[in-house]
Amino acid sequence: MAALSIPARFAEQLARTPDATAVTEAATGATLTYRELDRRANRLAQHLIGLGAGHEDPVAVLMERSAGLVVAFLAILKAGAVYLPIHESYPADRRQWVVDRAGAKVLVTDAVTRAAGLPSGVPVVDVNDPALDGEPDGEPGVTVHPGQLAYVIHTSGSTGLPKGVAVTQQDVVRLLDDPQWTPERYERLLLLAPYAFDIFVFEVWLPLLHGGRIVVAPPGRLEPTVLRRLIETHGITGLHLTAGLFRVIAEEAPETLRGLREVLTGGDVIAPTAVSRVLEVCDGLVVHATYGATEATVLSTSQPLTAETPIGTTVPLGGPLTGVTIRVLDDRLTPVADDAVGEIWLADGGLARGYLGQPGLTAERFVADPFGAPGSRMYRTGDLARRKAGGVLEFLGRVDSQLKILGFLVEPAEVEATLAGHPGVAQAVVLARELDNGEKQLVGYVVPQGGRLDVAAVRAHTRTRLPDYMVPSAFVELDSLPLTANGKLDRAALPEPDFDQAATSRAPETDLQRTLCGLFASVLEVAEVGIDDSFFELGGQSLQAMRLLNRIRTELGVDVVINALFDAPTVAELAAYVDAQQTAA
Repeated sequence: MAALSIPARFAEQLARTPDATAVTEAATGATLTYRELDRRANRLAQHLIGLGAGHEDPVAVLMERSAGLVVAFLAILKAGAVYLPIHESYPADRRQWVVDRAGAKVLVTDAVTRAAGLPSGVPVVDVNDPALDGEPDGEPGVTVHPGQLAYVIHTSGSTGLPKGVAVTQQDVVRLLDDPQWTPERYERLLLLAPYAFDIFVFEVWLPLLHGGRIVVAPPGRLEPTVLRRLIETHGITGLHLTAGLFRVIAEEAPETLRGLREVLTGGDVIAPTAVSRVLEVCDGLVVHATYGATEATVLSTSQPLTAETPIGTTVPLGGPLTGVTIRVLDDRLTPVADDAVGEIWLADGGLARGYLGQPGLTAERFVADPFGAPGSRMYRTGDLARRKAGGVLEFLGRVDSQLKILGFLVEPAEVEATLAGHPGVAQAVVLARELDNGEKQLVGYVVPQGGRLDVAAVRAHTRTRLPDYMVPSAFVELDSLPLTANGKLDRAALPEPDFDQAATSRAPETDLQRTLCGLFASVLEVAEVGIDDSFFELGGQSLQAMRLLNRIRTELGVDVVINALFDAPTVAELAAYVDAQQTAA
């Protein structure tokens, strides 16, 4: 198939199925056919062009997950521009930095997000503004070439600031045309990921370019009970879950995934026990293990797993997608033998153009390919692996200090720089702590500038500068950082955070409080919890919150939405909420 731009491929699908449903909004039931989606996108594209957005101009997107989000992404590409998603959890300073650094021409938003505050210095368009109905709904007449950029997604950067990965449209089309993705399995795909996360590219464009339907999940985080309801109500056939979320659902409520035809998972180590459990409970399901990098257009390998697939002690990364070359090299860039450990380098199909406005960093990570044609490049992933018999890869960890937290790649140096920016902090080191259940938490080790450390102030400082997933779950105060005999940081000597010391509040007074204290302690892997202890101050994060809510449902028969836990994070507060729910029932 000849290379085409995303708008050109969408136009082909529009011609085939103009009256088929393209988008369903689960929260409202609203739908858009392919024709209606096209017309809404054309109106917005005309308006963006009128505001000066054109060839490869970044257009920022900051809004809730909705059908309008799909309209916005398609419209931006139809205008010949580049969509620049801004993570909804970004603090205000970080949002402003991304908009300013990229030189965004326009910001597309919605009423809810606009009311909460937006970056300044850029024209703002509400995707649902009735005034857009006055724009022409025909094609904007912009020639979009396959080699043009499609989007710029920002990831954590080692310099203390995020870096923008710039990906072309032809590489998105190449990914979605891979024969691994059977359109029937993704006939109705759930749009679930944060839109500033690279897998969102797969969730939006795979169904739209192959005649499927996007079902847009409601805004916010989804607990397993809501996910199960969405799958049943909308007949979802395919979705993506990060490795961490997949593990939580597999261990807590695997029946959630019944009725699906395929589940994609990856972004971190995939637990083989989780795969086995899901395949045991969900008849006919295919679990598609994947591996990739934002710098190589989302996905580079895949491994379909079924009930008939032998599941060993590790889940392999699988083989390369069409057009992708995977090399496992030693530190001299020499291919290693099968079963030997080396670093993964990606070449050929899917490589990003580079980091927006950072030629030095681009040259450092995208290097000349000594095995390829003149002018070809390869990308250093920083991931360790070994190639097994048959060519499949087995992931073994990282070469550098980068971490995967909730599916996001985090540079500890960026978090450390933010902590060190607080006036009360002299030195800071950030590590990941792995729980018994395989989930990871960030821990910040801090040497105060003088006197005692005000942990609450440091946490608040960090939250105003970093997204939630980059804020340490725990802070450990040290008199000094431990050093080796050579004067280097002795990471092995850094102590484990003692969350049990935080549990010093009142003992439970009712049966409900005792039950919740036990559930908090079990999920957080601490010995004891008092009724005034906060779930999040004891190190809890979103995946553990999902475990807690599922266990509350199992033990007490009460569905607690995740936002309620954020509003009532202590046992005492949550007990009052649960009691009110039980009384109302």
